[in-house]
Parts: sequence; structure tokens; C-alpha cells
Amino acid sequence: MQSFAYANPTTVQEAIGLLSPKWGEAPVLAGGTDLLSMMKEYLVTPQRVVNIKNIKELGGISKVGANIRIGAAVTFDELAEDKTIRQMFPALTQAVLGVSSPQIRNMGTVGGDLCQRPRCWYFRQGFGLLAKDASGKPLVPNGENKYHAILGNTGPAKFVSASSLGPALIALGAKVRLASPKGNRDVAVEKFFVTPANDNAREIALLPNEILTEILIPNSAAKSATYEVRQKEALDWPLATASVALTMQGSTVSKARIVLGHVAPTPWAAAKAEQLLAGKTITEDVAKQAADAALQGATPLSQNGYKVQLAKVAVRRALLSAVGRA
Repeated sequence: MQSFAYANPTTVQEAIGLLSPKWGEAPVLAGGTDLLSMMKEYLVTPQRVVNIKNIKELGGISKVGANIRIGAAVTFDELAEDKTIRQMFPALTQAVLGVSSPQIRNMGTVGGDLCQRPRCWYFRQGFGLLAKDASGKPLVPNGENKYHAILGNTGPAKFVSASSLGPALIALGAKVRLASPKGNRDVAVEKFFVTPANDNAREIALLPNEILTEILIPNSAAKSATYEVRQKEALDWPLATASVALTMQGSTVSKARIVLGHVAPTPWAAAKAEQLLAGKTITEDVAKQAADAALQGATPLSQNGYKVQLAKVAVRRALLSAVGRA
């Protein structure tokens, strides 16, 4: 990889001062599970790397007012082992445990998971975020696209969001706090993920001189679950994921959130399925109806039509799991 300067700040403010207003010049290093591989492939060639692992204020899981706060530098292992998270937010714990590699869970951080770049093989081989050849022709529609998007793919972006935690955090109504030289701003996780319009844009709402410092999840009695469909149990990204959070009145649903993962350029909220569940009891038949509704409007590419059925399975099983009927 190209040589670079290494900065090791101990406070958020110090770290912010070391960042750059331009993407790629001074990226943040947390677990390094994504950044280092991209540097080795020369997809990013920073002038300086800003290590934030020694900033204590970015760690810890605690109750803050009406929220549960998760520091951005909390590792997947720490999140998986936290009793409060296990009890209050099963969907989040299940999403974490879906990452089967002990090494990745030990090093990977929650902030890094939200900020990681797409795993699209065209992007990773240097063809740009929107995967075009030298003449500007899109490569995905007529190329190898079996792992690409089936929803939200009518524009130029065909990759899928790689975040393991994004769908669960959106279902749980979480927000992220971003720190910059101008101060802090809070962004709903649902709005943190964006679909880029061109290769110079990003797939998240973070600016190059900002740091994601923490995640805030509102205290809730909602029943939640995540279900992932994978090709293999070894370390790999899911083919389809569904995270659900159900606010109940007795045995009926008063409010539902259903968010799909790995099927669109952003975690995909299934609004029609959410509306269908209002006032209903979750049964096998109702769960199947919601799954069908969640995939209405899917537009598979030439090789990934199979993902429609997998996503339906994920929705159905997540719903049944959330109410203890798995």
C-alpha cells in the first residue's frame, strides 16, 4: 500500500482537527476491517490515517436519558455480550451474531459497520461506485449481478448496503450523532443511508470532516428480531436480511417496522408490509401476507431473481421470531 502519515488522537476534538474536507485524504481508522483492505487494493490512498481506537469517549454502552447509548468504537463482541442490548433489542444482538467470524467481531466496530463501503465486486475492482466501464457504460445490468439489488435499483446504483446493523437500528428508531468542526448533529439512521446519484457521492450522510461518535436507541418495549438468509455459515455477507420491531397491544400489532437488508442500495423500509400488520395478530398466514407485501415492486436483475423469495422468507421468519412463534 502507499505510505501515509499515522495520527493517534485521544479526544474527539483532536481527531476532528486531523480530518480533511476531501474524501480519501484522511480517513478514520477504527477496527480497520474495511479501510485496510481498501488501502491494500489502492481503492483509497490516504495522506494520513486518523486512528480513533484510543479515544475513550467513543466507547461504552449506557443508558442516557430516554435512550441507550452505544459508543461508535464499541466492538461487535462487546455489543453481543451486553445484557441490556440482549434483553431490550434482540434484533440488534441477532444481527451482530450473524457475523460468524470471531476475528471480525473482536475488531469490527458498530460505527465502522455503518460507514463501511459497498462490497460490490465492480466497486472493489476499481470500476467506481456506480460500476461503469471506461466508456461510461453500466456494467451491472448485463454483467455478474447475482448479489446486487432487487429493490431501489431503477437508478444507476445497483449495489446493496453492506451494513449488518443498519436494518435493525432503523427498525428500532435509532439515530447517530456526528461530530464536526461546527459541532454535533443527530441524524436518524434511516436518513443516514442514502443512494448516491454519481460516483463522487457517498452512500452515507457523513461528511469527510465528520466522525460518527455514538448511536442512540430509544428505550422501547417493542418486540424485535432479525433473520438473515446466507449462502453459507462461514464468514460472508447475507443474501437477504429482515429486521422487525413490533409495538403490541395485547396480541395485536399497533405499530410495525420492517426493514430489509442486502437487497437495496440502502436498508429498505417495507412500508406496505408495515401498514398491513396494523391491528393484526401475527400468525403464519399474516406473516406470509406481510412478506409478500414487503417485496411488491421488486425489480430483479438478470441473475438475482432468487433473492425475492429469500427476502420473503427473512421477513416471515423475523416476524414469527419477534412474537415467539419461530
